[in-house]
Amino acid sequence: MDKKTPLNSLRGVGPKNAQRLGKLGLQCVEDVLFHLPLRYQDRTRVVPIGCLRAGDQAAIEGVIELAQIRLGRRRSLLVQFTDGTGSILLRFFHFTSAQRNALQPGVRLRCFGEARNGPASLELVHPDYRRLDERAPQAVEENLTPVYPSTEGLHQLAWRDITGQALGLLQRDELSLPELIPSEFLAAQGFPSLKEALLFMHRPPPDVPMSTLDEGNIPARNRLVFEELLAHQLSLRLLRRKQRGKSAPPLRGDGRLQQRLLSRLPFALTQAQQRVVEEIAADLVSNHPMLRLVQGDVGCGKTLVAVIAALQAIEAGFQAALMAPTELLAEQHVRNLSGWLVPLGVEPGYLSSRSKGTARREQLARLAGGECRLVVGTHALFQEEVAFHALGLVIIDEQHRFGVHQRLALHEKGRAAELPHQLVMTATPIPRTLAMTAYADLDLSVIDELPPGRTPVRTVALPDNRRDEVVARVAKACLGGRQAYWVCTLIEESEALQCQAAEETAAGLALALPELCIGLVHGRLKAVEKEAVMARFKAGEVHLLVATTVIEVGVDVPNASLMIIENPERLGLAQLHQLRGRVGRGSVESHCLLLYHSPLGENARTRLEVMRETNDGFVVARKDLELRGPGEVLGTRQTGLAQMRIADLLRDQAWIPLAQAAADRLLDQYPEQAGRLIDRWVGNRLDYGRV
Repeated sequence: MDKKTPLNSLRGVGPKNAQRLGKLGLQCVEDVLFHLPLRYQDRTRVVPIGCLRAGDQAAIEGVIELAQIRLGRRRSLLVQFTDGTGSILLRFFHFTSAQRNALQPGVRLRCFGEARNGPASLELVHPDYRRLDERAPQAVEENLTPVYPSTEGLHQLAWRDITGQALGLLQRDELSLPELIPSEFLAAQGFPSLKEALLFMHRPPPDVPMSTLDEGNIPARNRLVFEELLAHQLSLRLLRRKQRGKSAPPLRGDGRLQQRLLSRLPFALTQAQQRVVEEIAADLVSNHPMLRLVQGDVGCGKTLVAVIAALQAIEAGFQAALMAPTELLAEQHVRNLSGWLVPLGVEPGYLSSRSKGTARREQLARLAGGECRLVVGTHALFQEEVAFHALGLVIIDEQHRFGVHQRLALHEKGRAAELPHQLVMTATPIPRTLAMTAYADLDLSVIDELPPGRTPVRTVALPDNRRDEVVARVAKACLGGRQAYWVCTLIEESEALQCQAAEETAAGLALALPELCIGLVHGRLKAVEKEAVMARFKAGEVHLLVATTVIEVGVDVPNASLMIIENPERLGLAQLHQLRGRVGRGSVESHCLLLYHSPLGENARTRLEVMRETNDGFVVARKDLELRGPGEVLGTRQTGLAQMRIADLLRDQAWIPLAQAAADRLLDQYPEQAGRLIDRWVGNRLDYGRV
């Protein structure tokens, strides 16, 4: 791999600054060059003060007329500043006595800042400034001035010095930063060289319009975006090739269990479900491990598709494991799967970190001996002491809750020479091009159809000062034979978040609605207590279920037609949509009431508006991406997978197909460059040695 230049080779980068740079992931001088500015300032020309308008960012030059300390609510240093075309006030809230003594009438300065409307005139608050010498006029900046994303203790002047030194080394070819993209790739897109692109992005020429830089659609940035996307595609393709190069047991079932299950269902599979079932079945008969992602909206029937795949593995004489992110969801899966599978002679096992004593030992023994053919559990499934007799299929629910290594760890539970097949599912739909980037090591199936009979959920947002009306509506629905959820966003009281505690809410609702049976579920209840409450709710004995967000997935009670979500402004769009998906599972019209606390921020207002306007999970997911960014939505921030340095997976997704095509060519024709590109952009964030 390419030699790295140590940070301490730069002037002014001692141990402390090296540590600060390290917090931002910068370990060498080459990394500094890929740390691009957030925005730019135009200090290449001096603007007459008389031409300034509020909101303008500009460099001005003039003389101090008056400087005085103003006492009031906040002590401040006020400097009256003029250039003959007009005057402006420089305001400093934080200043030293040396600074005060230096800013005397008659002193000439050049300042940069944003003009704001003050009480009496335009003001620059805490402008950047430097003293000018009349005898030696100082030239304006030659390039637009970069503003870098930073960390505590590293100021912009330090950044400009550090990057300036790094750029000097680059221009003198003293850095090991070779061009790794073949020239024909660059020529085909009209891309500049790597050196030209980095020089442009760090020090743009003054004639580039600021609006063009803000939009980001410029050849220099696009060239760096393309290289980063290409590196990520290469890293995931190598991961995929390594997986596909390994052996897996062909799961050739005879279809008897699958047919018995389908014949017992009171409904037929949708066309989308049938298509995905066939795609999975074709993968499972291969002697290479299946790696398939199934994504679909809430209620589209992903779990049933997964169960059919598990039965194919069981028919072939192998075991299947289903991993869920929470104990509540795992417990729900056990209940649902038992209803489908026990009549077929397949009893699902269960394993979590709370499984203790004799029950745990017995479950481990049944897995190791092959008696348990299907086990459901949490991340406890891949603990070292868990051994399978013949694990053929791993199913992972809510893929975005797990890191890459967590889901790959279950691979180690297969037989020595064979990996189990792997099916991962998510109810957080994302655009196909984005999915193909984030999960490029997986094949993709989409269930884009809901079962017939599902009625759209009507969503209404109400301020919490109308809580009494909402309580009355709950009473009417439940006394009319329906059931309802009341979701609290926190278990314990928190003044900062202004959320009601679930226990307090349940107690208050019990007083207000004595005629109803109210249940309570949250993550701190023992599994047996949660199961008892959920069983009573499903049986219709509990009218109103007060719960935390632990019920966002997995709960299926068709008679529940009303959901109240308190403080929805505290939740993301994907989570709100998941919660709403707990109702509308029957044929009766269902409602979701978002009981928010005023005042709402702009982001929260937008989220609630989206919830009111659409029930389509793909639309919700797209808006969530726009609001939160891909790293948060994909849930891969902790793995480094979607943590791009330069590329924005949403804004730059048009480049993804090109990067995918280039990745295949590069691996075939220039394998050495492929490895060096991965080292440059991805480094060790994916541990290939483990998978």
